[in-house]
Amino acid sequence: MNLYKFAKFIVLIIFYPLYRIKVIGKENIPKKGPVIICSNHISNLDPPVVGITSSRDIHFMAKEELFNNFFLGKLLKGIQAFPVKRGMGDRNALRKGLDILNNGEALGLFPEGTRSKTGELGKPLAGVGFFALRSDAQVVPCLIKGPYKPFKRLIVTYGPPMNMEQLRANKSNAKETSEAIMNEIKKLQDN
Repeated sequence: MNLYKFAKFIVLIIFYPLYRIKVIGKENIPKKGPVIICSNHISNLDPPVVGITSSRDIHFMAKEELFNNFFLGKLLKGIQAFPVKRGMGDRNALRKGLDILNNGEALGLFPEGTRSKTGELGKPLAGVGFFALRSDAQVVPCLIKGPYKPFKRLIVTYGPPMNMEQLRANKSNAKETSEAIMNEIKKLQDN
């Protein structure tokens, strides 16, 4: 068993009962081929929650500072995370994300780029739109709703894959595409 599968199993047996996780729409995640799972970001626990509720193994970007600690850096790499320099166009991170998608794998992104302190959806950064437009990946919106409090219900909803063809045909830019993706996440919040 590799580190990713082992970590997923351990987190799953702890988080499901602790946060009474309910998953809706898991069948919306394509079983194969490149996919970008785009979720709102309300807690540092969001990546493991998306990781354990998804039917696919997911690669996540993580802020570069987390990799500075030797042991944490090794752990993050072992669970398929890769570093990104925040606040600038990190070409290495962009290249790595595209490589993941070109290999038919799943990339997990938080369009807001940082956690929401209020729980409200924030403005998306252009990065998620860049990946959506520069790859053939399907984009699956995801919403995490509820408090991260022991024994309180946490709901993870996966919406249907977005039709990216219209955005590509309209020659939408990365920012417009990111906003369209955030709108799909908002629709899940409104339901």
